[in-house]
Amino acid sequence: MTVEEKLYGCQSMTGELRRVLVRAPRAEDLHGWQACSWRAEPDAAAIAQEHEAFCTLLEDGGAEVVYAESAAKGNPDAIYTYDPALVGDEGALLLDPGKEIRRPEVDAMAEDFERAGIPVTGRLGDGARAEGGDCCWLDEHTLLAGCGYRTNEAGIARLRELLPGVEVVAYDLPHWHGRDEVMHLMSLISPLAPDLAVVYEPLLPTRLAQLLDERGVELVPVPDEEFESMGSNVLALAPRVALAVEGNSRTRERMERAGVEVLTYRGEELSKGDGGPTCLTRPLLRA
Repeated sequence: MTVEEKLYGCQSMTGELRRVLVRAPRAEDLHGWQACSWRAEPDAAAIAQEHEAFCTLLEDGGAEVVYAESAAKGNPDAIYTYDPALVGDEGALLLDPGKEIRRPEVDAMAEDFERAGIPVTGRLGDGARAEGGDCCWLDEHTLLAGCGYRTNEAGIARLRELLPGVEVVAYDLPHWHGRDEVMHLMSLISPLAPDLAVVYEPLLPTRLAQLLDERGVELVPVPDEEFESMGSNVLALAPRVALAVEGNSRTRERMERAGVEVLTYRGEELSKGDGGPTCLTRPLLRA
């Protein structure tokens, strides 16, 4: 199979994004915003416009945008397609979110994978919980995993079983604001290139900071005042080409000083559920 024919393969956070799964926000699903603990009610027209512009940036960056067609059934969180699955070189692993209201998304995404030509190679089950936001490829053979309120030890153990050729390195996540507020590993780190990552250092697990130093990964620190506005949630479209939500000017300046081209999108409505550009995408193929 040539690179042009390949439909999946994504054991990287920073390779050139070639194919990505997204879900457009549908007006009929937005009524569930309170059940999903969104910060405020989204405006149906505005969120649709923001998402359309976001997808245009993905396409302009060279990615084929694949739209989920499965039903969200009143769950606005479903637009955050990063969480229900993990895509590797052999296909998709279906996860099992720690946030209960999101669990139906897993079977829905399996339908979308079938339409997109992505084989499902395994799933969790038996109380094993994991969300994509707690899974971050450091390189094609190393998966970083956060253990917290959304991903448990059984989920991480199951990932190790399903990825026998991959070293899954787990880190405990901080309690922060408690179980009702999302805290993913990728709330704290977003790789920008194999040797560069944007991080929020005050909450970064010590062992992870040590590993990044050992691997020669340069850190772009997010200032305190830009952490909760998702300064550390950045999507790499290619090495040193980043897509970030508008705002967070100091983080952007620091990324640019590190040699990163930074593109931005308006996310006032899209981010009301605490999701940034990484959350809004499920990369299927990177080169």
